[in-house]
Amino acid sequence: MTTRREFIGTGLAGVAALTLLPAVNTFANVNNDYQRDKKNKLKLRFALASDIHYGQPGTDYALNTGNMVKWLNADHAKNHLDMVIVNGDLVHNRPDLLPEIKTNYLDKLSVPYHTIPGNHDFADAALWQKNFGYEDKYTVEFGDIAFVLANTADTKGIYVCPNNAFIKASLDKLTDKKIVFVILHIAPFKWQKDDFFVDCPETIDLLHSYPNVKATFHGHDHLLDGVRYTGKFPHFFDSHIGGDWGTDYKGYRIVEVDEQNAIYTYQVNASQNPVLNSNKL
Repeated sequence: MTTRREFIGTGLAGVAALTLLPAVNTFANVNNDYQRDKKNKLKLRFALASDIHYGQPGTDYALNTGNMVKWLNADHAKNHLDMVIVNGDLVHNRPDLLPEIKTNYLDKLSVPYHTIPGNHDFADAALWQKNFGYEDKYTVEFGDIAFVLANTADTKGIYVCPNNAFIKASLDKLTDKKIVFVILHIAPFKWQKDDFFVDCPETIDLLHSYPNVKATFHGHDHLLDGVRYTGKFPHFFDSHIGGDWGTDYKGYRIVEVDEQNAIYTYQVNASQNPVLNSNKL
């Protein structure tokens, strides 16, 4: 498997389990066991998958996409999923394949799903509306939990900052929610000079300014499957489903919110061992 570069950084969680302590808002190392308090019932459980790259030459993209649907449906059958979020790069430079991946694969998911474009989808609001029935920036509400999703690339695949006016307006409308998650395919911060993200200081300021915004979730870098931080704010990654580079395994991320509003997340190594790392927010 091709690796675009070796990843070196201090912000990646790797295989360690972490716990976010709300009082001090910092992560503290615990052990490698999944730490969710099973006494508390879940009010939301969802999965995030990204970087399918359907249509990329030289890859088993049909197999990879079919495996994703199989893995997520099996997870739902065993543990229940309320939704799936596909966080960008559904196709590989072939927006004409969006109807095909939707009809033949995504519509086979056993749970509701939401999508957002990545830089390889070459999509704008009109194209996303045509294929999925909503634009390339929107919000989703699930009781007292909400999601803000926004595009981070243009129709030529150039990285751009998300629409910050939309993000601010959305977060202003969602201040009554207990928890808000922001979904952006490309992270709005470059931790290292060779990161292929984009610096968006206004976006970072917005994420830091609303106490109920608990985390962002990103795809794009197939080598990342843990967490990085801006200040003490967590940005989670979910490896990849397809493509010709990245982690040796293919997988997705699970997020669980219990009735006490504790948030737990772990990365699933779907093609090998199940749990790679776990986190509590």
